[in-house]
Amino acid sequence: MNDDLNDHPPPSPDGDLDVDAFATAVEYFNRFYVRLPTPEKLSLTTLSVLDTLAYADGPMRLTELTRTEQVSQPGITQLVTRLERDGLVERRPDPSDGRAVLVRITEAGRRIGRSRHTHRTRHLEPLVAQLTSGQRQALADALPALTRLAELGRHRA
Repeated sequence: MNDDLNDHPPPSPDGDLDVDAFATAVEYFNRFYVRLPTPEKLSLTTLSVLDTLAYADGPMRLTELTRTEQVSQPGITQLVTRLERDGLVERRPDPSDGRAVLVRITEAGRRIGRSRHTHRTRHLEPLVAQLTSGQRQALADALPALTRLAELGRHRA
């Protein structure tokens, strides 16, 4: 394991979370997780855009997608054009502002997300099986807090 992950003090007895150590562990896991093999040969940015659209509360403006994905306006426009050509997203004018464009994921785009999730799960299962029962239980116990943290972060983005 990376030495940076071991440079943090153990959690305090009162249960306070070392947020720096937590962030380091999340970054370490995320580098591994986002690179798990999938059958679709799409860039991480492409997969991120599809994921963002899949979990959005509805169609998103191109400008909102640019901000969320931290990609330049020309870059996101080119990417959305490719995704639209491939049938993974659809674009339409924003009825409330004819100058703006709304983007939504198609069923084909959602299928890619489901397939990716299935493949990632298959890769994780044997790794999780190598953890001790206590480690697996710790992960299970952390799921509600991790889910809530992701929701809080999503609404601040």
